[in-house]
Amino acid sequence: MGRGNHPLLSPPDNPPPTGIDVIVTESTYGNRIHETPRHSFAEIINSAIKRGGSILIPAFAVDRTEVILMALHDLIETEAIPNIPIYVDSPMALKALDYYRDAIRTNAPELLAGIAKQWESSDPFDPGNLSEMRTVDESKSLNNLEYSSIIISASGMATGGRVVHHLANMLPDPKNTVILVGFQAAGSRGRSLEEGKKEVKMHGKWIPVNAKIVKVESFSVHADGDEMVAWLRKTKDPKQVFVVHGEPDAQAALVERLHSELGWKTVAPKRMQVFEVL
Repeated sequence: MGRGNHPLLSPPDNPPPTGIDVIVTESTYGNRIHETPRHSFAEIINSAIKRGGSILIPAFAVDRTEVILMALHDLIETEAIPNIPIYVDSPMALKALDYYRDAIRTNAPELLAGIAKQWESSDPFDPGNLSEMRTVDESKSLNNLEYSSIIISASGMATGGRVVHHLANMLPDPKNTVILVGFQAAGSRGRSLEEGKKEVKMHGKWIPVNAKIVKVESFSVHADGDEMVAWLRKTKDPKQVFVVHGEPDAQAALVERLHSELGWKTVAPKRMQVFEVL
């Protein structure tokens, strides 16, 4: 389920007010409330810069990278963080970035009203210091930077992609910071970092984790518990609700809220469990 506060895209359409037999809803963040990101995001970046380090942001190539770039644009424009170089190093993310720019240029119907006009003479993703690393050689050149910078690279869970090379290069240095801005699945390198592991394996070698690891969940485009309940509240009396796509504790929390707050018959199905829908 999408969120209602995306900086570019229109909020989710409302569900039909009545007449729904079955609802199947995700629950990725069913047990959490997203914080407001701006202040804490700036503090994390400024702290790394003061240490003389750089910031690495593993980000999903589609949408998450664009949302992060818009947040950085805002922080730099308002002087909440210094105007340091920003690098996007992901072929897929750069292709997605081209599509987003084209959507703004053509005023695509999925965009928020007024977005195309707001950005008709400037780039919402580039505060003036953005470099797009489109070749392998350009990507490798980031290993030798001697100044503080922000690198955004995929994949968002560090399971593959160019971000793995940047992690291997940056994790051993305690001056650096890695900001996790999305859900980290069990078994992924991102989850290992989130859980505080002291070493992670990359390219057949164990890399020491000396860099600061910070999780910022507020950039997720998955709705949080309050947002899901608020959206679902707009419809009445479904016969059955199935809560899926979430860790067990997140599923259980949303099941409880929908039962206690809305009075709905709600269940989190188990694998291969069969239900009859009347």
